[in-house]
Amino acid sequence: MGKRSRNRKTVATSDYSDDEGNVLTLRHSDAKVPGAHASAAASADDLLARRSEIRFERYVVRWVIAGLPLEKQKELLARYRMADRATQEWVQRTIDRHLESA
Repeated sequence: MGKRSRNRKTVATSDYSDDEGNVLTLRHSDAKVPGAHASAAASADDLLARRSEIRFERYVVRWVIAGLPLEKQKELLARYRMADRATQEWVQRTIDRHLESA
């Protein structure tokens, strides 16, 4: 079957805004987040970064930055990767807060 003929169920989401008015939309899910694959060459920082990206991919549905909505998974992850450290930390704190309230 083609993509258009699939019935996709809607998922409950919540919006979170930062001080600059950017909006991060997170999905509600009780699925367990898989751990990052640890290779012998991976440092602790590498594992932490990959874990953060896995959480980001699992929960972020939409991110509106300066009025530009990003909804495709590739675009979202690319924008997260090029965000400054403070923005990445805000995203992770927001995901933590979202999970605590669920």
